[in-house]
Amino acid sequence: MAERTVITGGAGFIGSHLCDYFLAKGDEVVCVDNLITGKAANLEHLIGHHDRFQFIKHDVTEYLHVGGQVDNVLHFASPASPNDYLKFPIETLKVGALGTHKALGLAREKNARFLLASTSECYGDPQIHPQPEDYWGHVNPVGPRGVYDEAKRFAEALTMAYHRTHGLDTRIVRIFNTYGPRMKLDDGRALPTFMVQAIKGEPLTVYGDGSQTRSFCYIADLLDGIWLLLQSEEHEPVNLGNPDEITILEFAREIIEVTGSSSEIAFKALPQDDPHVRQPDITKARRVLGWAPKVERREGFLKTVPYFRERVLGGAE
Repeated sequence: MAERTVITGGAGFIGSHLCDYFLAKGDEVVCVDNLITGKAANLEHLIGHHDRFQFIKHDVTEYLHVGGQVDNVLHFASPASPNDYLKFPIETLKVGALGTHKALGLAREKNARFLLASTSECYGDPQIHPQPEDYWGHVNPVGPRGVYDEAKRFAEALTMAYHRTHGLDTRIVRIFNTYGPRMKLDDGRALPTFMVQAIKGEPLTVYGDGSQTRSFCYIADLLDGIWLLLQSEEHEPVNLGNPDEITILEFAREIIEVTGSSSEIAFKALPQDDPHVRQPDITKARRVLGWAPKVERREGFLKTVPYFRERVLGGAE
């Protein structure tokens, strides 16, 4: 049965893919975004071209009203990359706190299911590896990255408070590194940075000695996991990510290979509070959702290269 789904931050990388995904499921989609980090270009194939899609330009830290029936509220509004949340630190804290409060209020008003986009950054620079959902994390609350980490940790606490106090039907997804088309070129994270540098033939910037690790999940796998979580009865946080761990140095070499680049690798000092390891424990997602990623890393990279090549060589921002 078709439903009506509100997606905050729907002009962002993951949010715009969610708009497509829920429309493909037959839903009516209302996208809410103030476009400070989201891109209208991510939605240009939908705005004015799809009768089940509505775009509302709005800052969700202000009162959020959507007329008519709402079945699902997916709260994805937030700067999500280091470049963005370091540029907009106060806005990041506000959307995690006030924005989550307003989105929860909409879900409560409409008696809708609510799904919070949280993050692996809740684990900070982890002292347990890989990271299970019952690990409370190792976060520097006053470091530069704390504006994002603590905003998401607060958002999780607020979501659980609404569930326990008001009986709201809530979900929390902790998203690990995800990639694919529509990522911003100046995202600041390793994959878009390496893609752009490799396509331009510039040296790939590896911080520290490159021994720190990351795990990369292709966008299509993440979307399936989010859908399954929304359909589940699980209210506590669930990790979604690909446990296929790789060092940043190995990762840089893979990007050079899949892009056919002649780039070399340049080493720079490690930024403050940069996690040394990051790998999801997806035992819970396997057990509760029957979910595991299907797209292998190299396959996902090859699916993503044409987008970056077109954007970089076309002179896009």
